Amino acid sequence: MDPLSALLSGIRAEGSIVSHAVLTAPWTISFTDGAPLTMVTVLRGGGTLLLADGTERPVEAGDTAVVRGPAPFRLVDDPATVHRPHAAYEIACFAPDADRTSEELDGLHWGTEPQGATALIVGAYRAPSHRHERLMRTLPPVLVVHEGDEVCAWLESAASDAVQLSAGSQALMDRLLDWALVCTLRTWFDQAGADAPDWYRGLADPVLAPALRAFHDRPAGPWTVALLAARAGVSRALFARRFTELMGRPPLAYITECRMDEAEALLFDTDLSIARIAVSVGYADAFGFSAAFKRHKGLSPSTFRAAAAA
Repeated sequence: MDPLSALLSGIRAEGSIVSHAVLTAPWTISFTDGAPLTMVTVLRGGGTLLLADGTERPVEAGDTAVVRGPAPFRLVDDPATVHRPHAAYEIACFAPDADRTSEELDGLHWGTEPQGATALIVGAYRAPSHRHERLMRTLPPVLVVHEGDEVCAWLESAASDAVQLSAGSQALMDRLLDWALVCTLRTWFDQAGADAPDWYRGLADPVLAPALRAFHDRPAGPWTVALLAARAGVSRALFARRFTELMGRPPLAYITECRMDEAEALLFDTDLSIARIAVSVGYADAFGFSAAFKRHKGLSPSTFRAAAAA
């Protein structure tokens, strides 16, 4: 599995609620889910995202914004009107006492909207496992990607069909949101250049890509610099130098980091024994794995698991 697919395996739009809101200014939407990720696509109109740290990020028609949680944030038509009388809405899809509030925005409607109104599609993501943590570390607090008119029209059509609550509508929107998140992140990584995660830049490098794909296809294999270099078709010295320059650390350090992240997820999400986890991430025995995990994470595997459970 490639790194992006592996990271996205830890976050899903399972049972999420999607709102298609058509709003006339002045308005404010507060997002209080605490969701790991929230995605907002602006079909028409626009507004400004206000994050908890004071960041302001304008979004316009055709923009898809992905906001990293869990801090609450707001989307407003104009930051200057926030403290004046305005229509205030709240989306809290995953709160225990939320009564599907995102489907009940006052003024939400389909059909012909008032001139100048803003139309949005909003989806929030759950994290059913601990694997999403590494994805969160690769993302900024908010990222914005501009979509084409055809993409927005297709999303609006799919959302319009789903809110009819016909058979399979929830599954349709869940998979639609998963697809949209993958496409948005891939586009953002492509556009980020030097700011993209190192593993993403590595997969775009003609020398490193074959070796990285081989490792991520079988991360528990007996990988050495020589084996990785052979996959890349270059000398060991050239491979090690290029890897370190592009990825920011030597090949074996990267391998250890990936294995420890996987081990952390397994300790957090499963009841597999330490010995089983050791083998699954490429260690011959629990002793060697435990020593490596403590060096990398600062806690022994058993202590980490106990702390996570608490």
